Amino acid sequence: MEKIRKGDDVVVIAGKDKGKRGSVLRRSDAEHVLVDGVNRVKKHVKPNPVKGVVGGIIEKEMPLHISNVSLYNPATRKADRVGFKTLEDGTKVRFFKSNGEVLGV
Repeated sequence: MEKIRKGDDVVVIAGKDKGKRGSVLRRSDAEHVLVDGVNRVKKHVKPNPVKGVVGGIIEKEMPLHISNVSLYNPATRKADRVGFKTLEDGTKVRFFKSNGEVLGV
């Protein structure tokens, strides 16, 4: 079970985009996440007429390491740590460590 999942609101806690907030678009692998509007870079693209790609400079998001992002807690309006606990019915859920609020139930 992952602490950060697709669709979660996260805050960047390290790097050039520190303090920015966005939604997780996807997890590229076990250690990287792609966050909407964060870590944008300019990439030079060669034209490819077979695929219909026009050449030029495009701006796109690049993945961030999962250690550089933290879940956003709307109650405290800050980044927060996440833990796991098992409810009475046996389901495993995530919760914020600062206030004990359960996520996604």
